[in-house]
Order: sequence, then structure tokens, then C-alpha cells
Amino acid sequence: MTFIKVEQHGGPEAYVQVDNEELVPAEGQILVELSVSGVNFLDVVQRRKALPTPFRAGVEGVGTVVSTGDGISGFEVGSRVGWMAGGQGSFSQFALVQAAKAVPLPDDIDDETAVAALMQGITAHYLTTDTHPVTSGDVVLIHAAAGGLGQLLTQVAVLKGATVIGTTSSAEKAEIARANGASHVFGYGDFAEKTLEVTDGIGASVIYDGVGKTTFDDDLKAVRTRGTIVVVGNASGPVDPVDVNTLNTSGSLFLTRPTVADHVRTADEIRGRTEEIFAWIRNGDLKVSIGARYSIAEVVDAFTALESRATTGKIVLEH
Repeated sequence: MTFIKVEQHGGPEAYVQVDNEELVPAEGQILVELSVSGVNFLDVVQRRKALPTPFRAGVEGVGTVVSTGDGISGFEVGSRVGWMAGGQGSFSQFALVQAAKAVPLPDDIDDETAVAALMQGITAHYLTTDTHPVTSGDVVLIHAAAGGLGQLLTQVAVLKGATVIGTTSSAEKAEIARANGASHVFGYGDFAEKTLEVTDGIGASVIYDGVGKTTFDDDLKAVRTRGTIVVVGNASGPVDPVDVNTLNTSGSLFLTRPTVADHVRTADEIRGRTEEIFAWIRNGDLKVSIGARYSIAEVVDAFTALESRATTGKIVLEH
């Protein structure tokens, strides 16, 4: 058995396979045998510089409890669980998970659906309920609308009664965005002008920007007066430092850079969000898309695809 480790910061090639040591759950932990792991941009951030090396890679997974540490209740050996940002080392056959960050999985939600609905589903949930509570009549602009997060954000925004404008890099991805409910889909080169055109010069109520550096300046043009720009990622690189006075001259704007960790601080919070997400899936209101499947041994290929934006939907690692 092996697990994936990052010994030096760098690109996808920094992921290396090493022999797995025996894992024993400490107090408050459960030991899980994984069936599938999720591939996320948070992993990229960690690999580039956010975590001190060396570290076990992987933050999100789904599997079966094989043993528990002291002080554990609500998790039995053999039960299915999922987690995101609570089980560092998820690119492995076994992982230690903080029980407070684990979610019991209902029988009618399969493992792949669950792992696709955790990190990105929870992110879509808090972005549309807390960061900017999306309501009927809002115009929501979503960058990278064909990606894993973009597809879920689009569906949730439409579910809440918003009109969605998506941006994509190709005609194929544009069709995916439309299939998820986007009313308009534009390219990155002219999205600001097109957004103003279809909103009669008003602009978007909120912009969810996972692209970052190359789109932010035009976000300032595309958002309405007193609108909100939410930077949720930096696929094209980090946004340049912002002069706070720009928010005034651009229309008394709101700008925020939220993180998922601040929105799942308690077990009740993470479970409350996942229960609503699972209910949407169960009712057919939310559909998850698996864009690509790789084995653990192909982790470098998986992240190369993710970071080149060559895939759509959720990327998973199968065990």
C-alpha cells in the first residue's frame, strides 16, 4: 500500500508515492478506508506553498470506517463517511479523519456523488446563502461555469431564482454551462461588455470569480452599483493588490475572499449544509458531474488536467 506525499513545494510533479505506514486513530479521530478521493484547488494551494513540507496530500474523500479513537460517538465500524478539509492525507487507501469534520452518508447517495458534493457543493452552498444570499431577480455572473464548482453554483443560483451568466473558454464548455441553467454564456475576452448589454447597462448583482488575475479588472466593470465581487479562486494567478478606493469609484462595491474552512467550523454547520445539498440531489434539483476519473497512481495527470483547465466537472481519484 502507498500514499501520496509532497516532499517539496512545486507543480503536479511534486506528488510522489511512498510506502504507507500504519495509521492509528487518536482521540477524536476515525480511521477510514477510502473508496474515492476528490481533487481540489485547495490541494494545489497546499502543494505550492500553503503547508510546510513534507505532508500527506489530499483533503477530501469518502470511505468506510475501519476503527475509531477514544471519545467517538455516532460513527460505527463499517459506516460510510465523507469529509473535506478534515482528513489530511486523503490520497491514500487509508486516512485519519477528525470525527467532528466527518459527515455520515445516506444510503441513497453513492460515493462518487458524495465526494463531488462535499468541497464544491458546500462551497456553492455558503457562497449563495452566506457570502451573497442569492434571491429571485438577482443576476449572477459565474466564471469558469463549466467547472466542478461552476456547474453546482449555476444550478443553486437558478434554484434560488436568479438569472445566471456564465463564462467559459470554449463552445463545448458553453453548452455545459447552458445545460446547467445559465441563460447567457460569454467568453472571457468580452464578458464585461456582454454582461452590461444583456442587463441594460445595470451589471451583475454578484460575480463569483474563480479565475482571478485575468478577470478581476473586468469584474469591476461588469458588476452593478453596490454589487458584490466574490473571489473564490485564482486559476489564472492571484488577483493583484486592490486599492480600496477602487471600490468607491466603481460603484460602492463589496469585495470579499471567503474560504470554506470559515463556513464549516462546527459539526452542526457542516452537517446542516450537507443535509440540504443531499436533499437537493435527492429531489433532482442538483446534479453532480464527474468530469474525469484517475487512479491514485495517476495523481500527477489528474492535477495537470485540473490546473490546465482541460476538464469539466469534478475530478476524482479512484482507489
